[in-house]
Amino acid sequence: MGLVAGSRSLPLIFAREARAAGVKRIVAVAAEGETDREIEQLADEVVWLRVGQVGKMIKAFTDRGITRCVMLGLIQPRNLFDVRPDLRGISVLMRLKEKNAHTIFGAIADELEKDGVKLVSAVPWLQSIMPGPSYQVGPKPNAQQGEDVRFGYRMAKEISRLEIGQCVVVKKGTVLAVEGFEGTDKCLTRGGELATREGGAVAVKVAKTNHDIRFDIPCIGPTTLEICAAHGIAVLAVEAGMTLLLEKDEMERLASQLRVTVVATDGH
Repeated sequence: MGLVAGSRSLPLIFAREARAAGVKRIVAVAAEGETDREIEQLADEVVWLRVGQVGKMIKAFTDRGITRCVMLGLIQPRNLFDVRPDLRGISVLMRLKEKNAHTIFGAIADELEKDGVKLVSAVPWLQSIMPGPSYQVGPKPNAQQGEDVRFGYRMAKEISRLEIGQCVVVKKGTVLAVEGFEGTDKCLTRGGELATREGGAVAVKVAKTNHDIRFDIPCIGPTTLEICAAHGIAVLAVEAGMTLLLEKDEMERLASQLRVTVVATDGH
């Protein structure tokens, strides 16, 4: 199995889960300045490259007989402006009229397939950390927070449809913050700060309609909860069946300790 590994813990979690599920050999392509060096302890072989070196990435797999791969982990938005692409990367970028995560990674998936490497979803190996609609940890939400979860879900679905972001922060039926290019963590910070001193805001993070989970699975983890607690966000709602809980045991412990509710919702 090939692994295109971005930052944070998800590529590491996948490598452990895939190994436990019987994947005998993992070849990882890792991004310099992004991917955790621990990947070298979990994969059989790691090829390090810069963001944008599409040709080198594909060659790393084809030279080693890899015919399927997954793509996991964040690339910091700021680094998308510091891309030094190789010739194949330049070719991919020049063909795109719109440049966002979905168009760029979708085009990379097409390039991989041209050379016989199929990009597949990592979900089959990550089911244990993907909650369904009955999932809830932390304090029980009150009636107003339940209404805000449903309202925020509708708003988040709409901004994701418009390719703006996938997270909103709301309170008492008012949208306080919408995720843009800065990413989820800064959206949570801005929204929480606007919730006034008593806090009580609700954050909702969703997958885009017709979301391509081959290269973008929404995730939350302990750091997300710490940001919520620090900025007055009382409830963090995620889309059921479409969100990964990173370091799930630690996240659940923190939800109780920090008194931040985490729920999985389908919008109803």
